[in-house]
Amino acid sequence: MSRTRYKIFSDMHPYFLTATIVNWLPVFAKPLFAQVAFDSLNFLMKENRIKIFAYILMENHMHLIAYSPKLSEEIRSFKSFTARQIIDHLKEAKNNFLLDQLAWHKLRHKQNQDYQLWQEGSHPQEIQTPAMMRQKIEYIHLNPVKRGYVEHPEHWLYSSARNYAGLEAKVGICEW
Repeated sequence: MSRTRYKIFSDMHPYFLTATIVNWLPVFAKPLFAQVAFDSLNFLMKENRIKIFAYILMENHMHLIAYSPKLSEEIRSFKSFTARQIIDHLKEAKNNFLLDQLAWHKLRHKQNQDYQLWQEGSHPQEIQTPAMMRQKIEYIHLNPVKRGYVEHPEHWLYSSARNYAGLEAKVGICEW
């Protein structure tokens, strides 16, 4: 039986996705690790493996609205690659505190690895209408405002709110 009731069923629509760091650890508070995520997303876009319509990277999670005929596979690839890169950086920097946390919060059935960066799953929700797309984009962009980090969505450097405002952004987006 599946671990989650949320699945990607259609390759015809974009999905709203959430990827969360285990135990909500603030891994992306470090700009180097945020850049790993951005570089990976930009690579997937450049290689035409994924289309991104909106995104936000917070200190401990990421929201995306994305499309790909193989979206589950691409998100799995993204999470695997970014985890490997970040864990390698942590080992190189001898950041034992964070490594110990990633080891402690690793799920028991993951016996072929020492650490777990991402929680399992991405809680996909199919975007079926323009109204739903607008609602999810607004939710994504208001994330740092609601947390009290910024006053306006486009002030958050790690958000597609900057793309929509015509400002320089970390990841390119596609029109829907």
